[in-house]
Amino acid sequence: MGIDRTLIGLALALAALPANPAPAAPAPAAAAAAAAAQPRIFRSEGQGDFGGVRLRYAAAVEEVLLPGASIFVTSYVRSDVRDSGSRPVIFAFNGGPGSASLWLHLGVMGPRRVDFDDPTRPRTVAPFATVANPDSPLDVADIVLIDPPGTGYSRILPGGKPEQYYGVEQDAKAMVQVVEQWLRRHGRVNSPKYLVSESYGTVRAAVMARLMAGGPTQTGTMDGLTLNGVVLLGQAMEMARGEGEDRGYVAILPSLAATACHFGKVAAGCTPEGQVAAARRFIESDYLSALHAGSRLPAERKTAVAREMAALIGLSEKDILAADLRISGTAFARLLLADQGQRLGMYDARFTLPLQGAGGDPVGDDPAMGQYVPGFVGAWNDYARRTLKVDLDIPYEPIAFRDVNGRWDFGFGPGVPVGRNYALDLAAAMNRNPAMRLMVGTGYYDLVTPLGSADYVIAHAGIPLARTSFHGYPSGHGPYLGVEARTALVHDLRAFVSPAK
Repeated sequence: MGIDRTLIGLALALAALPANPAPAAPAPAAAAAAAAAQPRIFRSEGQGDFGGVRLRYAAAVEEVLLPGASIFVTSYVRSDVRDSGSRPVIFAFNGGPGSASLWLHLGVMGPRRVDFDDPTRPRTVAPFATVANPDSPLDVADIVLIDPPGTGYSRILPGGKPEQYYGVEQDAKAMVQVVEQWLRRHGRVNSPKYLVSESYGTVRAAVMARLMAGGPTQTGTMDGLTLNGVVLLGQAMEMARGEGEDRGYVAILPSLAATACHFGKVAAGCTPEGQVAAARRFIESDYLSALHAGSRLPAERKTAVAREMAALIGLSEKDILAADLRISGTAFARLLLADQGQRLGMYDARFTLPLQGAGGDPVGDDPAMGQYVPGFVGAWNDYARRTLKVDLDIPYEPIAFRDVNGRWDFGFGPGVPVGRNYALDLAAAMNRNPAMRLMVGTGYYDLVTPLGSADYVIAHAGIPLARTSFHGYPSGHGPYLGVEARTALVHDLRAFVSPAK
């Protein structure tokens, strides 16, 4: 097959432009040391009922060595089948950037999960425990959970540099290498492949999907590692946010309406799904035009819109008018239960804490993150040591805010918290791979990456909607907290990974 060498030369020149820099080459000594090192692997075995199927599995917490970095992944591979080559492999990761994968791991994907199901009575002090997780999709796929450098047990090695890995492109390229190494190590290159991602991890998944097929402007070679599907949970792909935009108020309105229903602040007999549908109708019929009119909106019309909003989201007309019809998630979280002296969690609005005495940390003091994180962290450390047989004299890093997140390069330099629309990367990947499918899952009570944001971003990126499915769950940013949400999510996930022939 002939290829125009002029086009290849142009493509390689474009790939060399500084807008998409390659990771810095490691020092020769560090590279030699990494090549000589033997990856550490901690093995264990287990069995259980998953999706109604009794099976045995091999578990491994194994190290993948890249230039300047040690990356740990945890895999669960069914061991009681003769030929595992045709079984799908799910590669799963969280986001941050700077987050380990324990949230997906102990929330829904692993064979055991954190013993936590009721957001109205979260356990916040030790002892914490795990319980059997029959919802794990291990019956339909083998599972690999990845902790990027600086998270979990993964570390930048002596001689390595943070800037090699702490950036959108650098991170995605490294994670592609991790996937490639795992597939080769386990003889699974020809297995169906899926990515399950959450929060910033959806950015990682989008860029990985673009890179995995390869090409002269991508990885410099034709890798040919196409994906069967990508799952986005709490999608955060649109990082290019402008000042003074009304899109955010439109995007969050369905989530505010669902949350108001959850707390009984709107019409009796409502359902989250019904409130979401009503909010979407209101956006299309009245809300968009009212916001677009700005100060030209007549006073009587503004009052009528505020009245409709009040019926949808449970706030008073007075508060809505005072905010000029623009209710943010943070304002809503303070106002909805203010008469009861309570505030809502941004990451999951079902969680509440008192207004009085609230601190100012946007994550540590969030009523959701502040209450469910201790259970995950405590349960993980016990599970890793006792069940997975991990013997490492280093702490497990759940979320590295300063060392990783604060140094992240979105393309404008380390620590600058802006980026671009990474849904375009996913659109490009799906364009070149007509068989690739997309599943988008969002929690009704997620006020950080709300329902409307997923709707808008996917619909405006050129992503083929015929190969995309949307799902809403009665949960928050992690749409697997709670029995009802987790049951619905894994039902959809199993169907996505095991499509009808």
